[in-house]
Amino acid sequence: MTRKLLPTLVLAAAASLLAPFGNAPAQSTVAPPAKAAVKPAAGGLALATRPDPRAELAKRMPGSKPEDFRPSPIEGLYEYAHGADIAYVSADGRHIIDGDLFDLSSAANLTEQRRREARLAMIGKLSDADMVVFGPRNARYTVTVFTDVDCTYCRKLHSEIAQYNELGIRVRYLFYPRTGPDTESWKKAEAVWCSRDRNDALTRAKKGEVVKSTKCDADAVVRRDYQLGQDSGLRGTPAIVMPDGEMLAGYLPPAMLIKRLQPQPTAPAAR
Repeated sequence: MTRKLLPTLVLAAAASLLAPFGNAPAQSTVAPPAKAAVKPAAGGLALATRPDPRAELAKRMPGSKPEDFRPSPIEGLYEYAHGADIAYVSADGRHIIDGDLFDLSSAANLTEQRRREARLAMIGKLSDADMVVFGPRNARYTVTVFTDVDCTYCRKLHSEIAQYNELGIRVRYLFYPRTGPDTESWKKAEAVWCSRDRNDALTRAKKGEVVKSTKCDADAVVRRDYQLGQDSGLRGTPAIVMPDGEMLAGYLPPAMLIKRLQPQPTAPAAR
């Protein structure tokens, strides 16, 4: 969970809860029981239907939608997802838990699994035509890298792109100028995207060369990638998204990255 998102959720939820009271005298915080909706059933009998808790949670957390919530493995606790940021909210909307949820029986980090699923779903909406790709389509492994033209370790990674490719690693680049919109790094990313040969332009830009190109609607592309990086939980560049959705922060040499990509032998079961 980003440090930015949780305080925003807390303040928004608090404002939503306090708004109806204004400056009125303090009242009891115990809410009256919700009235169950009643609909006729076969034979004329009335059956009570319970309201969808997700709709109520969305009302209490401005900016959220009912589909942003889903039941967690813990009864009475809902998972809230904003991109790859995950939090847990009590069914009454009064409490938020910021942290990872583990399954003790398997030692699995359930929250991290959901982050990875979310990243893959978001990146999966893009095609190779939406990225700058180095390596053959039939490469054994494909990673997606958020890169900044001016980032030192992004440049180091790209200086070894041939070695990654020789090891069977295909690299798909998305732009993430760390300095943000309307900065020199942002404009350099736009120039690369507008170039006729984007691969050559990116390589030259990472060497410090000035890339000149015709104007095109590159701002929308860089903004899309930048937002995707934020939604994916990016903390810096380069950020390498693995085939299973794991995000590796920082540069990894080709030899180390291929080891991370290769299947690891499983330990024999204890007898």
